[in-house]
Amino acid sequence: MDHDHGISRRRFAGAALGAAGLVVGGGIARAAAPALTEGGPLGPFYPVIRPGDDDFDMTYIKGRKTRALGRVIEVTGRVLDRKGNPVRGAALELWQCNAAGRYAHPGDVATAPLDPNFQGFARLMTGPSGEWRLRTIKPSGYDSPIGHRTPHIHFDIKGRQVRLITQMYFTEDHTTNSKDALYNQLGEDAVTAMAQQQQAEADRYRWDIVLAEG
Repeated sequence: MDHDHGISRRRFAGAALGAAGLVVGGGIARAAAPALTEGGPLGPFYPVIRPGDDDFDMTYIKGRKTRALGRVIEVTGRVLDRKGNPVRGAALELWQCNAAGRYAHPGDVATAPLDPNFQGFARLMTGPSGEWRLRTIKPSGYDSPIGHRTPHIHFDIKGRQVRLITQMYFTEDHTTNSKDALYNQLGEDAVTAMAQQQQAEADRYRWDIVLAEG
């Protein structure tokens, strides 16, 4: 299945595995298969100039002592296949705007200021259980030619057999999510699959990504 060309209207439930119940078939209870994470467009702000620092912590740039502006968040999750098996060694690229709503991209004509201490791009590799971890700044919403975009983080995931381009949203932004054109293309049953845990140092979220094939 190719998710690179637009967003389908099937249910988006990237982290449904953790909340899946049991289905009974033939008198035997078995775990429900996780719902596939739906894909979306690459977007206009995929980095054309890669930063020298692209590790999991986007809040600091190597060699600088000043942290990026904004609320620090940590996101953890797993990459799974449709049967719930972990996808080890999947490559993830992530990019986002800063806390003011500006991308470090020459095509972004927003008047919001750039943050010289914000990395804005990361490359990750999943571990043995498909796990990944990101430390970043909660992105801001921003105005765009298709209307106001709700806060989101872009993902480009490459498994062994399939590539998925998608965007991750935040449950607490349900008001602006409902007004976002791309989010709404996911359908009325769209969910962000994000769980928030308030922490003193950083707010923590969880989001599992489910590929059609590993």
